[in-house]
Amino acid sequence: MFKSMFKSGCLVRTVHVILTWLTTLVLFLHNTDLRKCQERGDLFQPVLFSSVVLLSVLLYFTVSLMDPGFVLSDSVTKETSVDSNEELEQMIPQDDSSLKQRRCGYCFLLQPMRAKHCKMCKRCVRRFDHHCPWIDNCVGERNHKWFLLYLCVQFVAVSWGLQASWSGIVFAPTWQQWFTQNGLLLGAFALTAVFSVVSLLLLCIHVYLASVNSTTWEFMSRHRIVYLKHCDSEENPFDRGVICNLWDFCCICGTVAWERIYIRHTNGAV
Repeated sequence: MFKSMFKSGCLVRTVHVILTWLTTLVLFLHNTDLRKCQERGDLFQPVLFSSVVLLSVLLYFTVSLMDPGFVLSDSVTKETSVDSNEELEQMIPQDDSSLKQRRCGYCFLLQPMRAKHCKMCKRCVRRFDHHCPWIDNCVGERNHKWFLLYLCVQFVAVSWGLQASWSGIVFAPTWQQWFTQNGLLLGAFALTAVFSVVSLLLLCIHVYLASVNSTTWEFMSRHRIVYLKHCDSEENPFDRGVICNLWDFCCICGTVAWERIYIRHTNGAV
């Protein structure tokens, strides 16, 4: 895990931490609502805000450094594949090419259903969603729920920081004095505004994808994916309803045999 900290993503993670704590420091050094609460002796909001920021940083490193669901070997793949289950073997149509496991053209491992090779990580990832450059890691089967939780906490932190930075901006008789007094706060305001919009958009997108049991890769490239391109544009063979999808997304921690769900959907549609 720690080896990945010193690869190319080390710079991105360092920048993230520096920007996070510099922005927090600016909010506490200026006359913002957080500073006013601190001066009055009301430490609830400052401590809560600092805790939210700290939690967002911890979740960032959790998502960034954890295994997103790499396909380790053919033996591990077969343990959760359709071939290892006699009941499923009898259910699979012999002429159904969409269910045949293929070898990756890059790492030459058997790819389970919904897996994709990431050229950045140079590994195949189970239930591949996308490669996120900001965390320098893939979002996949094992860390997708943590990525969504990180987006929630990050949105709370940056939107709170946006409000706090706006509360600290003061008026001045001239533009020069105004920029001098509010320069750092304006930088914090601009940074938190951008991250608020981005994190909110990503949060909405991934909540929707989780509710329909889909991924960014499947949503954007379904016409090129073997097991989806024969489906109707509104059909998703993995969709079990919003409640079941969100339950599975949040509560299932192990590797899922997506072939099983796919086969049941296919047989039920016949």
